[in-house]
Amino acid sequence: MGAPDFWDDSEAAQKVVMQLKGLKGIVSPLNELESSAEDLEALFEMAEEDDSIEGEVRSEIDRLEVVLDDLELKALLNGPNDSAGAIVTINARDGGTDANDWADMLLRMYSAWAVGQEYKIELLDRQENEEAGINHASIAVRGPMAYGYLKGEEGMHRLVRISPFNSESKRQTSFAAVSVSPEIDDSIEVNIEKKDVREDTYRASGAGGQHVNKTDSAIRLTHIPTNTVVQCQNQRSQHQNRDTAWKMLRAKMARVEEERREAEEAKKYETQARTGFGSQIRNYFLHPDQRVKDARTGHYVGNFNSVLDGSELQGFFDAFLRLKAGKTEAVASDDD
Repeated sequence: MGAPDFWDDSEAAQKVVMQLKGLKGIVSPLNELESSAEDLEALFEMAEEDDSIEGEVRSEIDRLEVVLDDLELKALLNGPNDSAGAIVTINARDGGTDANDWADMLLRMYSAWAVGQEYKIELLDRQENEEAGINHASIAVRGPMAYGYLKGEEGMHRLVRISPFNSESKRQTSFAAVSVSPEIDDSIEVNIEKKDVREDTYRASGAGGQHVNKTDSAIRLTHIPTNTVVQCQNQRSQHQNRDTAWKMLRAKMARVEEERREAEEAKKYETQARTGFGSQIRNYFLHPDQRVKDARTGHYVGNFNSVLDGSELQGFFDAFLRLKAGKTEAVASDDD
């Protein structure tokens, strides 16, 4: 990074900066633990002579256990693409306008979490719903271990609330599907035959008036053998949208390959979302009371808004990592 020409290639430089940040996230806590362990030995010796500092010793042990627990979780992020950025796609599913609004709420939730982690976010695609919310959207989240944390979010997310779109104020259940793929660079080989990909162009949606898009600049790519579809309309030109769409397709196909490898090692995770009741990975309740509960890990938060604003979302990521590593108790059933 000290080289005079380091920033000549901005994209390559950013990758190095991200790599450094990820390494510091491991090395710095390790160095702190090593130094603090030596200080703790001295505290133990002092405590043998002076009972009044026992509380200080206990407090330091508790603090170091938190640091160690965080490092152990990061050690679980050892998949082939866990250190990569993540492409998160959210689609409204069952539930009408409430589902469109719910998809938009989830988009804001992941964005808020990413901002809290000091990650970078890029909007790749967004299709507004005419009444409220979105039909679908895709964002790139870039930061150390972004994909490792977010990949456990893939599946169906269920919201139960009093509908703001129902004049009778009835309880409404709606669903949104989340898909997560690793954002891989050109150094990782993904075999995609161009003859297997259909490209469609269409007019990107806009604000209307003088800002209306008069050209077919948006791009949709369909990988025919796997029926994998990606689309991009948020770049300034068709060429930029095409390049971004191909990156998204490579990311999706890398995810397909990763799932294939995981399936060879173990049975596919049974709660992987399909659609509708009984398929959700997580339940979010605003009625009759506020709570969020993961159907796989049993992790529970009693404050809906603290999850939706991203501040308590990390606990769900950590619980899923522990589950995959066999470090959690049996999942409690959720009859709601």
